[in-house]
Amino acid sequence: MAVPRVVAFDLDATLWYPEMYQLWGGGAPFKKNTDGTLSDRSGTTCYLMGNSAAIIRELKTDPKWADSKVAVCSCTDEPSWADECMRKFEVAPGMPLKEAIDIEEIYKGGKSKHFKSIHAKTGIPFEDMIFFDNEEHNCRTVAPLGVTCIYTPRGMTAAEWERGLKEYSKRH
Repeated sequence: MAVPRVVAFDLDATLWYPEMYQLWGGGAPFKKNTDGTLSDRSGTTCYLMGNSAAIIRELKTDPKWADSKVAVCSCTDEPSWADECMRKFEVAPGMPLKEAIDIEEIYKGGKSKHFKSIHAKTGIPFEDMIFFDNEEHNCRTVAPLGVTCIYTPRGMTAAEWERGLKEYSKRH
């Protein structure tokens, strides 16, 4: 089975919950909890959704993914909070999410701009990329580039991951 050369994820409500804007009034600094969740300064719990940690751990440890890059593409309202969360969430013991990410595109400007930047940085064709996002309109904007886009309304679950890989394989 062909594997994508870039596996990209949205952050808010795809890899974690809640979305950063939902933490206004709280936010940074975030405290790491013993169960792997984070708490913002107002006590709101933030957590990795579904199978996010296991999927990213697989991408970084399974040899079949050795030639693939992991990317995050986010238009989050609070990029510094997102950065702190990536440093504090662990996808495996001693492996912060941030260290498992090869490419970060975290800024306003639209998801197609993020993917054009990834393509410019890596030279990897859009057709060799897959993108998971909880917002359907982001999938509609990125898909015309040739990226396989998977709408994940409940975040990164094992089912959405498998569906995405099957969809990507059908195209290759």
